[in-house]
Amino acid sequence: MASTFLHCKTTASISSITRLNLHGSSSLNIPMKVNMPQNQSFWATVNADIEAHLERAIPIHPQLSVAEPMHQVIFSTPKSMASALCIAACEVVGGERDKAIAAASAVHMMHVAEFTLDDNQLSAQQKRKSMVQDIGIARFGVLPLGYELLATSDNPMGNNSEKILRAIIEITQAMGPQGMVDGQYWKMQCKGSYGDELCHIGWIDHVCEKMDGGLCSCGAACGAILGGGSEDEIKKLRRFGMYIGMIHGMMKRGIDLGRVENEVLEMVEGLKTLALKELEYFKNKDVDALKSLVDARVSQF
Repeated sequence: MASTFLHCKTTASISSITRLNLHGSSSLNIPMKVNMPQNQSFWATVNADIEAHLERAIPIHPQLSVAEPMHQVIFSTPKSMASALCIAACEVVGGERDKAIAAASAVHMMHVAEFTLDDNQLSAQQKRKSMVQDIGIARFGVLPLGYELLATSDNPMGNNSEKILRAIIEITQAMGPQGMVDGQYWKMQCKGSYGDELCHIGWIDHVCEKMDGGLCSCGAACGAILGGGSEDEIKKLRRFGMYIGMIHGMMKRGIDLGRVENEVLEMVEGLKTLALKELEYFKNKDVDALKSLVDARVSQF
């Protein structure tokens, strides 16, 4: 029953769109010229700015038994491209980096909350008994802290209250029962069942859409909203984020399962086509850094 649900649901969503775009599309054969060293420097700078903002915004307060574990978990969790994508999307639509830095930090909190739910993702240091206890404490605090960082960035003089509210709604929807919670549920269903029918291409597709795709889609949309983008720009970047998150998520989860099959690779190629198609809307803007994310082999985070 579960596998049937997954297969039907995902076939009707992203995967069906991907397959349709694989056939009759010549864009797969168009070479993509991207200055990789320059783009890697861009992403490194963005990530450094986000971390610096987090360090300023999350000081160690007197209640050390709670503050120290949260601080350690927040800064020991590997970076996600979603928070950096938030900054990049803001700048693409003409916004300044500081407009989206709080939202990017909140998106990182989403990533931390999801990351710490999966023991398989934790580092050897994080798996130490004392650290596991700290993670249990911190897990319940990172999301409220993320919302607080975003809400307190509201500047009545800057007329950004409505934009911040929209960004908060984007985050709650991405994290909710129709988003990452749903993806986490199905991810847990497959845990320990490698080779079982449940862990097929439909499972990978669905989990990546709800988790990896949802997180990056949220990050891109929040950045575009806070950067003052038009509704069309927000929609384009939201979809771009979804495709990029799924590209990297499908490759990672497929490798983890030992199942990078032709069907997975075919879907990834289709998602690349869709992602580049969304960027065509921004013809007169510098989107080279965003284009660099289309290459699933490149890890800059």
